[in-house]
Amino acid sequence: MSEFETMKKVSQLSDVCFDGVKEPYIPGPTLNISPKLRLHNTWSDDIDPISYEVIRHNFWNINEEHGATIQRISGSPVAIYAFDLNPSILTEDAEFVFFGPYMQYMSGVTDVQVKWILENRSDNPGIADGDMFLANDPWVGAAHQMDVMLICPVFWQGELFCWVTNCLHQHDIGGITPASFCPAAESAFEEGILIPPIKIIENNEIRRDIEELYLRSSRSPEIVALDFRAQMAGNMAAKDRILSLINRYGPEIIKGVMKKIIFNAEVAFQEKLRSIPDGEWRERTYVECCRPGDRKVYPAHILVRKEGDHLTFENHGTAPQDGAMNATYSGWRGSIMVAVNQILCWEQSFAMGGALRHITFDPTPGTFTCARYPASVSTAPVQAMEIALYPSYNVLAKMVYSDSKMRGDIMCTGGSSQFPTVFFNGIDQRGEQYAMGLIDPLAGAIGAFAKADGISTGGQARTPICKIPNIEHTEQLYPLLILYRREITDSGGAGKFRGGLSAEVAFMPHHTDEILHNTVSSGNAVPTSIGMMGGYPGVSNIITFSENTHRHSGVADWFRAGDLQESGYNTVAVPLRQENFSQKMGDVFSVTWSGGGGFGEPLERDPERVAGDVRSFAVSSEAARTIYGVVLDTETGDVDKKSTVALRKEIRSRRLHSHGVETKKLDGDLILEVTQSINVRHGETGNRFCCSRCSTDLGAVSENYKEACIREDLLLSAANPLIGDPARFVDADPVFRQFICPGCGFLVETEICLRDDPILGDIRIKF
Repeated sequence: MSEFETMKKVSQLSDVCFDGVKEPYIPGPTLNISPKLRLHNTWSDDIDPISYEVIRHNFWNINEEHGATIQRISGSPVAIYAFDLNPSILTEDAEFVFFGPYMQYMSGVTDVQVKWILENRSDNPGIADGDMFLANDPWVGAAHQMDVMLICPVFWQGELFCWVTNCLHQHDIGGITPASFCPAAESAFEEGILIPPIKIIENNEIRRDIEELYLRSSRSPEIVALDFRAQMAGNMAAKDRILSLINRYGPEIIKGVMKKIIFNAEVAFQEKLRSIPDGEWRERTYVECCRPGDRKVYPAHILVRKEGDHLTFENHGTAPQDGAMNATYSGWRGSIMVAVNQILCWEQSFAMGGALRHITFDPTPGTFTCARYPASVSTAPVQAMEIALYPSYNVLAKMVYSDSKMRGDIMCTGGSSQFPTVFFNGIDQRGEQYAMGLIDPLAGAIGAFAKADGISTGGQARTPICKIPNIEHTEQLYPLLILYRREITDSGGAGKFRGGLSAEVAFMPHHTDEILHNTVSSGNAVPTSIGMMGGYPGVSNIITFSENTHRHSGVADWFRAGDLQESGYNTVAVPLRQENFSQKMGDVFSVTWSGGGGFGEPLERDPERVAGDVRSFAVSSEAARTIYGVVLDTETGDVDKKSTVALRKEIRSRRLHSHGVETKKLDGDLILEVTQSINVRHGETGNRFCCSRCSTDLGAVSENYKEACIREDLLLSAANPLIGDPARFVDADPVFRQFICPGCGFLVETEICLRDDPILGDIRIKF
């Protein structure tokens, strides 16, 4: 046997591509488990309701305690503030019982990874009581290399009863860039160490040889070692709590509750799908700049197909993997699960095991949201994964809109939809080397709802209990002087319901001569917090550098002037994927993150609410007039009702002017409310799309309703006054595309796209 053939035989890794063609690991209908391993697979169906609820809430609290234990022992800002961790409980055969409520996408393929361990580790080296397996290989189950998983089997009387697992973003596990986000990496070989599941704890003791291998590549091995021990303690705490429950209630009752949680989640998921027509829903967004110096724009597609009680997700049409923007199947699946959990599983929150029985994830390998080995994936969570997550809200929202009971669950794309990641490093105020990422954008912005405004700086939908750091704590840990952190007027996407505002943070070096920055960012040229059903996008990311040209201390002069330009500064936009960008004493570095997307036609927003937005500095007077069509009295700030009615009519007439589209009204029976702007009515030639406001015919349901609308391709600044010229960053020509009802002039839908892109067919209903 040749050496190459031997390597292929020995390697059991799912996508470590010795032959270059293997696809992501997806287990079959049955698991191939060693006969050495006995699984506990008996349970009781006779569980009284009170015991069920008590034990179910115990599982929830075990997950909470599990995560809190990691936070207390780790002490890392990543754990304390970013909550960049997630615990899970799974059955013996790796179905989710609970995961969360921390960084949810981290658990996206925990179930698949546990199945991998069952198939590939149960014989050699074996799975026994007191073992834990460490893994960070994105082609087996991690989001990216820094998300290190620790997986713990729980045994009862010699049988594998269940699993407790956790994942924590480690401070630094190697690679060409401090903190292991490597924006210039061209492959995984230039990033942190890749570790498939290995037994690092045996008989409740850490294997020193394995731990030393794991820590060897880190620039901060002491911090990583502490993080690892925090994860170990979290697993042990969760394991002890589960064993206590078994001792109290018996194994059959505890396992029965686990199975009932999964069953109840499955039933609830199926009931929702039964109220929705079959069809397909699509969304298209973009990532720009996959490596330093790149000026290209890369499309990302998401499709959900609903057939009966089953959903299938695809990413066909997404650009090929390239540079350092990629994610693996693990990251793509985990990202979509976040949106599914919040929109379709909210009453069984964080218990998705039942829903996953009715979901197929079918990506196209080799795309940048499902990259093949050895693609660079260290920046996956802030690019490819977010561009998979946030558009999923839109496709699911359009899918469920036809059910009036589920409309209240709709949420538009949130802020930080491409996290404006800035990693800074250098020598701190104590003379020691440091590396850390700016985590203030976790303040995020919640996108608009179908019946309410979004929430300004309301956090991250993917991490529902996250928070941003205390400024004083950041200044204590790192050599920064934070000048301000403030919400930004007009940053939320316009709409009938407005997206939440985002914010900006600015800082100077303090007690250090220089800070070096690496910008791992996208969403600066092409806004990614897209609106829905006529809503506008939130502001794009904005990263600026203001050089102190006079080299004075800067702080006092800046506060006296209140303006950087007036106090001797030259402000420029920071290039995307910039490496080792130098900030000297007195220079100001600022980061603004994207706002929440808007829902519905802005001209239908209550004028009094617009006036309130202006008074609270959420919307500028100029945006109130040009986007919302609201005229305010210059002295009192009150709505000029007569002028507002006239202006809104004028805007709609302007949209219709010179297009000369012949229209026809439908008066047949209402069959379906598809979106806020589109209905299906029965016409002479069958079921047809029409405007929900004026019933203008928009074509057969087998066609793309947008083709029957008036189309306008506008500059991005027409969507949001804060969006700058995309030519600063990319060569492509992105536009704000509006689709207007030819009968009444109201917006039907909007797109952010490239000028030459075809019209997206976002809705296809099957009758």
